[in-house]
Amino acid sequence: WDEENIMPLGANKAAIMGVAGVSTETVVLLYDTDHSNASTVSITSGITSTYGEYIFGIYNLNPATDSQSLGFQVDANGGDNGYNDLDITSTFFNAYHAEDNSSAALAYETSHDRHNTSDFQHISNSGGNGADESSAIKLHLFNPASTTYVKHFYSRASGMFSGSYNQDLFSAGYINTATAINAIQFKMDSGNFDATIKMWGVK
Repeated sequence: WDEENIMPLGANKAAIMGVAGVSTETVVLLYDTDHSNASTVSITSGITSTYGEYIFGIYNLNPATDSQSLGFQVDANGGDNGYNDLDITSTFFNAYHAEDNSSAALAYETSHDRHNTSDFQHISNSGGNGADESSAIKLHLFNPASTTYVKHFYSRASGMFSGSYNQDLFSAGYINTATAINAIQFKMDSGNFDATIKMWGVK
């Protein structure tokens, strides 16, 4: 499929969701950048009322510092407010399995959920910084331009994490504001990171 412009959902949305007359441009790539040794990545344009859903893809995420988690926060003023004034309420759980089969479990992670606080929301957990260690994440943000409702999101991540574990990570929640959101930032708990980050708009 043509990753430069359209995700598979764009071409197949009518068949999958039963929506008649949908063009192949219902899912459009708006941002696509490779980041190397970044302390933060901010997307401050393209998040508008044009799209009802935004999907962020984070590929080959590799932190410079071992055992760090990637988080995101949003802003209603193009990033000028500093990504620290909007509260999030969320849940977070994961399934994990050690490479050497020493442990495996399904667990709720209270350290990664949020209780109406403006802390960055984790969407990964203890990323490994080895040369062959990486993870991939998809984050969905719904109706960020609404001036009536709070803003819902969910994410899923998979990868090779610190200590040679595979983890399947899930987070979901809402940003507790009725103000339109127009910017998002990603950063590790500590240290820099490499990743390719893409953003699609979904009509």
